[in-house]
Amino acid sequence: MRTLLISAFLFATLSATAQQHPRDKDIHDVDTKSWWHTTEDLSNDSMEGRDTGTAAYQRAADYVAARFKTAGLQPAGDNSTYFQTVPMHQIDIVPAGTTFTYTRPNGVKIDFPFLQEISITASASLPATLEGAVTFRGYCGKEAMADITGKFVMCYGARWKTAPSAAERLANARAGGAIGVLTVDDISFLLEPPRWPDPYARSVTLRETTAPATRNIAQSLVTLRLSSLAFSKLIADKDHEPGNYIMAAAAHLSLPSFDLPGIFTLHTEIAQKDISSPNVLAVLPGSDPKLKDEYVVIAAHLDGYGFGTPVKGDNLYNGALDDAAYVALLIQMADDIKSGKLPRPKRSILFAAFTGEEKGLLGSNWFVAHPTIANEKLVADVNLDQLRPLFPLNILTAEAVDDTTLGQTARDVGAKMNIEIRDDKEPERGLLRRADQYPFLRIGVPAISFIFGYDPGTDAEKRYREWYEVRYHRPQDDLTQPMDFDAATKFNTFFYRLVDAIADTPTRPAFLPGSQFLKK
Repeated sequence: MRTLLISAFLFATLSATAQQHPRDKDIHDVDTKSWWHTTEDLSNDSMEGRDTGTAAYQRAADYVAARFKTAGLQPAGDNSTYFQTVPMHQIDIVPAGTTFTYTRPNGVKIDFPFLQEISITASASLPATLEGAVTFRGYCGKEAMADITGKFVMCYGARWKTAPSAAERLANARAGGAIGVLTVDDISFLLEPPRWPDPYARSVTLRETTAPATRNIAQSLVTLRLSSLAFSKLIADKDHEPGNYIMAAAAHLSLPSFDLPGIFTLHTEIAQKDISSPNVLAVLPGSDPKLKDEYVVIAAHLDGYGFGTPVKGDNLYNGALDDAAYVALLIQMADDIKSGKLPRPKRSILFAAFTGEEKGLLGSNWFVAHPTIANEKLVADVNLDQLRPLFPLNILTAEAVDDTTLGQTARDVGAKMNIEIRDDKEPERGLLRRADQYPFLRIGVPAISFIFGYDPGTDAEKRYREWYEVRYHRPQDDLTQPMDFDAATKFNTFFYRLVDAIADTPTRPAFLPGSQFLKK
């Protein structure tokens, strides 16, 4: 069992880094103040952004396990520990050995700065060098993909509902024999506008065996992302005005297909290693003899991005709201139950701080495939992510709200607090599938998650959009960012009451008729 003998020292050391608690004057609630102090511990600079598989992530995991133990929770990981080891394989694109160049017929070369204007999906099968002609095929629907064999296909990455999806574009390119896909940012998608730089080009996947991945010389489909600036540099000439195509795409108009006259060349260097990173799992046994063998999962992800490409001179992606604050809320709930401030639930509660969410829901997917508590005993999952207490809380968007009875439970709890529960009005963002509730829904466990909601055109929407543009997956998601601590207090209280309602209701949560997650 991994020792937690250093936990008291670790706890004291981390707390000392935030001992001044500079935002206490803004917080009007004792419970919220304690929650924010834990958030400070988990997302101050000493935690180095908690990137998956790093020593900094392990420090954070040790801290969470120590706090769970102090709160009286029982270990629920591997071999009677608080940790479930998740084996992974990491592939990085090394910037120093990576270049992207377009050469015009007259010999003029255009270089694209890596991570600033262009990025590439890391893969063990990525060729070290690849070159070919480029052809623009609009939105890359199936009908536009003739005669693309051996070429790079450039696709406008439109994100409206009826446009070909990213998966469809790739499938069409692969079927046509393309060697690569260059997807151009859709700058008209204002729900989540594209931003640069990318933190890094890295792929982390679950590792079911210890066999190392090898670089495959055989050519495979290479996938790249282009900024609108890079797109303009590529196609700008007397026959093609990039702005016209960008405006046409924004209006959902058709785009032409045409071949570019030059050659696109890429050189890449990759670095590979096997890593592991733990989920932190703990259980509070239920108080009811008849219900304690059923478990409500409450979860948040512990990982962040760590160090990456600097933004405004800062290269540390602290991940304060995404998602340290909501791992902190799990800890706060455990502390409040131990102290008697919150009642002990009738069902058992599984507290889960998942790893690798930012790399593709890796920790939660590993858990549902290798459960430390049998999946059939899991009655519900409440996931804490995508929460931004930036403005007064009157509306919560709930993912999968109409898929399970948890939606009505949330509405009942919200109604007593003057919180309206809504379905997702922006499904094209795909938030349902982008967070750790999704693996639970896929295996038949009712799950729900929440986003601070707003009405169009309001100050709340303005603050929400600003956060995504300036702070989402950026170093600016740190402890100094704007916060509405009264809204945080209200959400935290809603969460406590919701979990209590789910845990104490005699009827087990269930999927509703017509849910997309019902097994056919």
